[in-house]
Amino acid sequence: MEKRSLGPLQISPLILGTWALGGFMWGGADEKASMEAINTSLDLGITTIDTAPIYGEGLSEELIGRAIKGRTEGVVIATKCGIRTDTSEGTPWKVRKVDGVLLQLRINTTPESIFTEWERSAKRLGVDVIDLYQIHWPSDTTPVEESWSAMVSLKKQGKVRAIGVSNYNLAQLKKAHALYPVDSLQSPFSLVRRDIEKELIPFCRKEGIAVLGYSPLERGLLTGHIGMDHPFPPGDLRPEKEIFEKNNRHLVLEALSLLKPLAKKYQVSLAELIIQATIAHPGITAALVGARNLEQASQNAAALQLVLTADERAFIESTLLKTPLKLS
Repeated sequence: MEKRSLGPLQISPLILGTWALGGFMWGGADEKASMEAINTSLDLGITTIDTAPIYGEGLSEELIGRAIKGRTEGVVIATKCGIRTDTSEGTPWKVRKVDGVLLQLRINTTPESIFTEWERSAKRLGVDVIDLYQIHWPSDTTPVEESWSAMVSLKKQGKVRAIGVSNYNLAQLKKAHALYPVDSLQSPFSLVRRDIEKELIPFCRKEGIAVLGYSPLERGLLTGHIGMDHPFPPGDLRPEKEIFEKNNRHLVLEALSLLKPLAKKYQVSLAELIIQATIAHPGITAALVGARNLEQASQNAAALQLVLTADERAFIESTLLKTPLKLS
């Protein structure tokens, strides 16, 4: 199975994203199905898993810890720090209702908070060293240099193997990288939303920073399974996102219809086509794709076996790039 470089790590070009496995903002989760998704992904060559404490208030990390117990060889675990609901410190961010309770999310990237979160994450994951540790979101109140210095300290202590950032803009990334090399940047990227191509990808390619693109399937929209009248379960916040607005959804479905003959040619799903085209995109080291059950995990892994011609990848990219979505 192909591996790609991220600092000192070798990762799979497809990463299992586990936001949905925590249930938080996704309308709940089935723990048995979640465990099957993790184990199936590992069995089929998706050896890199991304998580965060905020995904289900630690539930996602706990599930991963149970799944990898006794099978950590060759497995790369990435988690994050910086978003909390259990403290009054930090920058108030978003308020979310979970199980009828309003939670105040706060961005807290002080060194003290980062060290505390590392301890909790390592315990939930059942590891002594975290492979990739990432600042989940930049803070408005803690300088980049202070937060990054804490991450560097963890790396120098041998508590993490690689350190990265998520959702940083170019100025923030440059500040951190000037202090100590950033191993990875995790940012939103899909074939209909390519903002990071303008500045971030060129900088990362120049500096040798791995780029991890999240939401390459736009939270399921690019699979073709979310029609105009798709029923979302209570607690699922996807309908609040601008890309799920009715007109955008219609435009995406029209574009996907043009890709169906190619999917039929290879007898694969639309998701497999788009995943393969995404991980082949210049500057993208790996793509994070979620799976909530065995079937979705199997389909994601199948994308790694799909071989497209350069012309076919160009057709997929151009078809989706021409989709005139209205996004702010």
